[in-house]
Amino acid sequence: MQTLETKDPTQHAANIGNGLQELIDHLRQDIKRVDEPKAQALFETSAEVLKGLQQAFAHYEKKSEEVWQRR
Repeated sequence: MQTLETKDPTQHAANIGNGLQELIDHLRQDIKRVDEPKAQALFETSAEVLKGLQQAFAHYEKKSEEVWQRR
């Protein structure tokens, strides 16, 4: 994730979304690196939760949900 100087919230949302993707990718890679099923389940569940959060940021960025279009 980068430190942005802009005040544009959509750019910050995109930046956070990218950081979430990096974390999601890291979690999914770690699933293959560990043998403990409970840890694998934790990492997969965490990746799925973060994917949902990433989608929320993307919807905000694109104003694709009604709630983000209201003033």
